Amino acid sequence: MVSLFAYLGVSVILFTIGIIVMIARKNLVAILLGIELILNAAALNFVAYSRFVTNQLDGHVFALFIIVIAAAEAAVGLAIIIRYFQLKGTIHVDEASELHS
Repeated sequence: MVSLFAYLGVSVILFTIGIIVMIARKNLVAILLGIELILNAAALNFVAYSRFVTNQLDGHVFALFIIVIAAAEAAVGLAIIIRYFQLKGTIHVDEASELHS
C-alpha cells in the first residue's frame, strides 16, 4: 500500500516543477502549463488527505472542482493568448507588458 508521504512527495515534485516552469519560461503557453501543474498538485493533496485522514469523499469533490476550474482557466487563457498572438505576432512575456492595442 502506498503511504500518505508518497502522495505528498509526488505533490511537492509537481508543485516545484510548476513553480520552476512559471519562473523560467518566457512563453505564455508554458506558464499556463506551470499553473496547471500547481493546480494538479493541490488536487492530489486534497485526494490524499481525504483518503488517509478523513476517509470521506470531501477531497475528491474539491479535486473535481479544481479540475473544472483548471479546464476553464486553460480555455480562457488560451483564448487570450491566441488573440494576443493575432495582434502582436508573439507570445513572449517580455513583449506583453501592454495588453491593449
